[in-house]
Amino acid sequence: MKEYNFAEIESRVRKYWSEKEIYRVSEDSTKSPYYILDMFPYPSGAGLHVGHPLGYIASDIVARYKRHRGFNVLHPMGYDSFGLPAEQYAIQTGQHPEKTTRTNITRYREQLDRIGFCYDWSREIRTSDPSYYHWTQWVFLQLFNSYYDTAEQKAKPIASLIKQFENSGSNGVMAYTGAEISFSAQEWQSMGLQAQSEILMNYRLAYLGESMVNWCPALGTVLANDEVSEGLSVRGGHPVEQRKMKQWCLRVSAYAERLLNDLEDLEWTAALKEMQRNWIGKSEGAELEFRLADSDRTFTVFTTRADTVYGVSFVVLAPESKLVEQFTTPGQKAEVEAYLDATKRRTERERIADKRVSGVFSGSYAISPLSGEKVPIWISDYVLAGYGTGAIMAVPAHDSRDFAFARKFGLPIIQVVVPEGEEPSDPTEWTDSKDSKTGTLINSDLLNGLSVLQAIAKAKEIIKERKLGQVKTNYRLRDAIFSRQRYWGEPFPIYYKDGVPHALPEDRLPLCLPEVDKFLPTENGEPPLGRAKDWCTEEGYPLELSTMPGFAGSSAYYLRYMDPHNNNALVSPEANRYWRHVDLYVGGTEHATGHLIYSRFWNKFLYDLGIVCEAEPFRKLVNQGMIQGRSNFVYRIKDSNTFVSFGLKDRYEVSPIHVDISLVKNDILDLEAFKSWRPDFASAEFVLEDGKYVCGWAVEKMSKSMYNVVNPDDIIDRYGADTLRIYEMFLGPLEQSKPWDTNGIDGVHRFLKKLWALYYDEKGLRLEDSEPNKEELKLLHKLIKKVGEDIENFSFNTSVPAFMITVNELGRLGCRSRKVLRPMLVLLSPFAPHVAEELWQATANEDQPESIVEACWPELDESLLVEQTVHYPVSFNGKVRFHLDLDANLNKEQIESAALQSSSAAKWLEGKAPKKVIVVPGRIINIVI
Repeated sequence: MKEYNFAEIESRVRKYWSEKEIYRVSEDSTKSPYYILDMFPYPSGAGLHVGHPLGYIASDIVARYKRHRGFNVLHPMGYDSFGLPAEQYAIQTGQHPEKTTRTNITRYREQLDRIGFCYDWSREIRTSDPSYYHWTQWVFLQLFNSYYDTAEQKAKPIASLIKQFENSGSNGVMAYTGAEISFSAQEWQSMGLQAQSEILMNYRLAYLGESMVNWCPALGTVLANDEVSEGLSVRGGHPVEQRKMKQWCLRVSAYAERLLNDLEDLEWTAALKEMQRNWIGKSEGAELEFRLADSDRTFTVFTTRADTVYGVSFVVLAPESKLVEQFTTPGQKAEVEAYLDATKRRTERERIADKRVSGVFSGSYAISPLSGEKVPIWISDYVLAGYGTGAIMAVPAHDSRDFAFARKFGLPIIQVVVPEGEEPSDPTEWTDSKDSKTGTLINSDLLNGLSVLQAIAKAKEIIKERKLGQVKTNYRLRDAIFSRQRYWGEPFPIYYKDGVPHALPEDRLPLCLPEVDKFLPTENGEPPLGRAKDWCTEEGYPLELSTMPGFAGSSAYYLRYMDPHNNNALVSPEANRYWRHVDLYVGGTEHATGHLIYSRFWNKFLYDLGIVCEAEPFRKLVNQGMIQGRSNFVYRIKDSNTFVSFGLKDRYEVSPIHVDISLVKNDILDLEAFKSWRPDFASAEFVLEDGKYVCGWAVEKMSKSMYNVVNPDDIIDRYGADTLRIYEMFLGPLEQSKPWDTNGIDGVHRFLKKLWALYYDEKGLRLEDSEPNKEELKLLHKLIKKVGEDIENFSFNTSVPAFMITVNELGRLGCRSRKVLRPMLVLLSPFAPHVAEELWQATANEDQPESIVEACWPELDESLLVEQTVHYPVSFNGKVRFHLDLDANLNKEQIESAALQSSSAAKWLEGKAPKKVIVVPGRIINIVI
């Protein structure tokens, strides 16, 4: 019998696919396009572990299935190859990031190829390739040269805004701006270039402005929120502080309403949409003017509940607010400065998530605009400078964080009536509330008797009538900080003439990274590009020293895949009109707010410019879960080099230590391998159970630091890529996280061997051109229906047992029919493409494609699934006595008659007439005697 030699088969099949360029794709007007995209990886030196391919395998199954269905499938892959890890490695070793990145990409490509993905590698992109970041720089220039027209709700050239300024100044300008500025045409024309540039920065969609950033002095760069944890850099664990710096930013906030509204039409999960809505954070409310006590100075606060203004008992400022310095009294200065210093070490994301209460009194008071009451002004990090005005009026009765703050610092809580459905923060605080259905404030005659919504509307009217402020809509969504003080990133196509930033001409793109002697900041604190010789334009003007962040290259990469070799445009109109958008995007939920927001923003901007034909980039998005690692632990007795087995550890004072899972089998530690693992364990001694050392275990994130990483190469070497693919799908539903456990992988491998045995026996190929019987056809068409529905619904895990059952049943029936076994290969091909391709070619028909990749999905015949007979359990007085196979089309009376006339029934009737016969068609027969 020809053996199932997976290593030989998979190597030969991959070579065939490569030589024939099976997966190369081009625009084809005779076929419907289908664009499937994976969130492309950052190529780290560690390579892939078994958790990484989960989403890739799922998208590959869909891509192959869609090809079988006749679609022209675009399924590309590339590398997000700029980033801080490569730069840090370069600093440590002196190796250029380009070299290490290239080495890592080669490793990734080898691993991806071994798993057998149907990527069109002719479209590969790398964000660190100048031919790619040419277009990242080009998009930045378009953003720099555009503003957002609030009347037309779209981006327009900044040149047209400048003309308005020249003709009529700021009067009547409908433009989204970071600051309200008023000037006449004459004033504009009399300004110098520096002043005009500063005004335009308030309108440009890419602008230079002051922002609070996560600054890491040790790394000499700004970090993104997800690069910081608990005040330390994720990379290296260095202290990070909040600092106000001049940075390039993208005015994402201009698109907030469109980003929010367009979510409705996307095929995304409700949870993912809700995450985006919360991140955008639309709030409709009012800005109120408060007056500083004993002063004529005023300041503005934003509130979504204007009706609760009578319940204000204090005001809170964000630590970054300019008002902090102005309102802090001399007696409170030291305490305030200490609090501000502590706050600098926390990111805004951490502050939002943290429920701990902290704050400091400024020493000043404010006058509430409606009640006239004097209230204290506090400073706390639960208020953010970028949301609203950076100052809030605190109403403890209607806000849980205000309530917690008031309780901690002993501030007054003005009692209000609790609206229906709005429970107070702590019900024990409210004992005197009456008429709780009105939702009114006890001490507010103006709003008495109104519902909450009516009271909010009435309060807004009062605010406008008394000119105490203005009604306003706010968004939590911030402008994106778009510059990093690093080397390994896209250079900005910006130069400075007399201190004014100018756009580099497009014909000088790409602006390539220069060589530097070190990848560190200069001695005077400039970014690494400050080390480059002659880092200036041809005319001698200095170029920008910062580089773009990691998300720059990933914000429009899906468009470049459509037309990757175009030297004249990001994407041609023809290619974009054909592919249009990503039909299916697969990736992790960790990108739900950052990458997806930025990509949608870039796409909408390019849509405004007419570069793309769709307002949204990703129609359907699926988040795969995480494959977690199964970690193992040894337990070292305190102050010793002795390790105690798991079942005995409670007898000692021990500390758990992660141990490399390669040293453990079925939780039993290989003692000699452990002693050889690390020098400090060479003299280790052990307290054993029954002569064995039993390790503890836990399910954790797969990570090198936890020694629980499983290399897919090891699995492929032992079982083959098809086994790995099927097993990853078999572990559980795609969207759920699940632990990696190889206990079931042998079963999947045995299944593939059984499959092989359907096609080969000791004499060779066993297929015949005989007509299949009804049972064989029924098994095939049940599988066609099941697998098709599962792939459409991303229920890949339930297809695997269906394959196993079908193969077992066909084996039991001794099926040899080519008309059953060849179509079954097409069904299996998305899951196990190597073995399917091998068997397809071995059982070739002249009238079918040479490669299974080009084969059509088998047509489903529903009539073959109709049950012809029903297997009835026949009971007497509720106890099953025998079974009866009857025609599925019989009615109740015919079923009853057939049961009573059965020879088996006579034994149990004993000549008696039944008192009653209960028949449930298709299910049971019960005879009562």
